[in-house]
Amino acid sequence: SFGYVCKSYYASPQFKALSKSTQLWRRRVLDDICRKHGGDPIERMRPIHVRKLRDEKADMPGASLTRLKALKALFRWAVEEELVTHDPTQDVKRIPYSTKGHHSWTLEEVETFERIHEVGSKARLALALMLYTACRRSDVVKLGPQHIHEGRLGFRQSKNANRDPVDIDIPVHKDLADIIGKTPSGHMNFLTTEYGRPFSIAGFGNRFREWCNRAGLSHCSAHGLRKAAAARLAEAGATPYEIMAVTGHKSLEEVERYTRAARKKGLADSAIAKIKG
Repeated sequence: SFGYVCKSYYASPQFKALSKSTQLWRRRVLDDICRKHGGDPIERMRPIHVRKLRDEKADMPGASLTRLKALKALFRWAVEEELVTHDPTQDVKRIPYSTKGHHSWTLEEVETFERIHEVGSKARLALALMLYTACRRSDVVKLGPQHIHEGRLGFRQSKNANRDPVDIDIPVHKDLADIIGKTPSGHMNFLTTEYGRPFSIAGFGNRFREWCNRAGLSHCSAHGLRKAAAARLAEAGATPYEIMAVTGHKSLEEVERYTRAARKKGLADSAIAKIKG
């Protein structure tokens, strides 16, 4: 049955090798399908059935794509394990949609956050850590004094850490060093809850959302700071490869998504400057 194959997938070394965040979203999506189709014979599944499952989320294109990705991953594994003889997801395409993704913070929005959350607060430290390192929230919750040595910050990114790890080694910006020094800690993690415990990824996301809301920035997010950090590097004239060394991206295409607007602005300035007065 579909449900049996899903449970076998969860117990597999391949699934356990995925990052915790990837395990969580894949399992959540597949379990949602199992609630209705767990008992259905998986061998009878055809592309038309996959398209129907995809289209059930057509009003939420992002969720539709996530569902399709989870199904494709499941069937790739199941075919390799010879639990099924064919992959009905192979020729099923996602529902086309366009999105700009998470809002990239503007300089004015950063300054607004900083006015509300002063140096010495956890909120201000969280902002600085993400803005000056371009790290994800899954990484910022793990960072602590032990990751800094001789003025450099080094850590292994959580994303794909078990499959294709990316190690980051960047200088600590003087402004970040100043904020770290002025923020009480005494823990192995820079950011902790009111009980002195490390934040979970979801818990930090919720708390940062509260900090943004308090500053009147409900449209801003932690992930948007990663985009803003990359854009700031581009605006400062950093090359794509320099940006990749900070963000940990592995392809120029990924960096392009983050810095397109910044480069467009710079090119426009350069173009206008060429007009003779």
